[in-house]
Amino acid sequence: MSTFLSVVIPAHNEENRLPASLEQVAGFLTRQAFSFEIIIVENGSADRTLEVAQQFAKQHEHVRVIQSERGKGAAVRRGMLEARGEYRFMCDADLSMPVEEIVKFIPPALEGFDIAIASREAKGAVRYNEPAYRHLGGRGINFLIQALILPGLNDTQCGFKCFRAAVVEDIFRLQTLPGWSFDIELLYIARRRGYRIREVPIHWYYHPDTKVSALRDALRMIQDIFRIRANARRGLYDHAR
Repeated sequence: MSTFLSVVIPAHNEENRLPASLEQVAGFLTRQAFSFEIIIVENGSADRTLEVAQQFAKQHEHVRVIQSERGKGAAVRRGMLEARGEYRFMCDADLSMPVEEIVKFIPPALEGFDIAIASREAKGAVRYNEPAYRHLGGRGINFLIQALILPGLNDTQCGFKCFRAAVVEDIFRLQTLPGWSFDIELLYIARRRGYRIREVPIHWYYHPDTKVSALRDALRMIQDIFRIRANARRGLYDHAR
């Protein structure tokens, strides 16, 4: 029996937030008419994340736990390629986007797309409780991304994105970055290969315990952008589908 939606949740040192988030995701999906699976990808945690995830999976038949090397990009790649869904949705463990908004990214609510990315900047999006300095820092990072590699995409770094299965099988096999900038690389590959990318406005809640450091991650991102460009010159993204 085919699966309509796979939800892939990368989890690194998430023992505290993971139980409540998994209950919300599983509870919501169980109430839907479509088939689903939840894949938790633990990656190099120093806490009880793996144990928490495995315990939850024992109690829920549609949940699987896998392990990957450390790095969010590596974890998402592993989960996406092991998923079975016709649509495959990456979901941050903090659920800064309410789980109910997942349906905005799949048919029938959204049609005619290959990749749908959550946007905190698209018309209709709402941010809650975000300090001004965090917003300005995020806008600065996006300015660099648009100027250097992905013009026209207003929010590439939000951790909620949906891909058609065929697109996953194509672009994730070409992904090389294991860390924070993997979103940029995937979207760059997708554009080169002519896929349709849609930005979906969401409601987004700021969490003060976020693991993102605007300055550190911006510097790392710039380095990664130059790696992506070098990879493109070497033809690493031009393999036949």
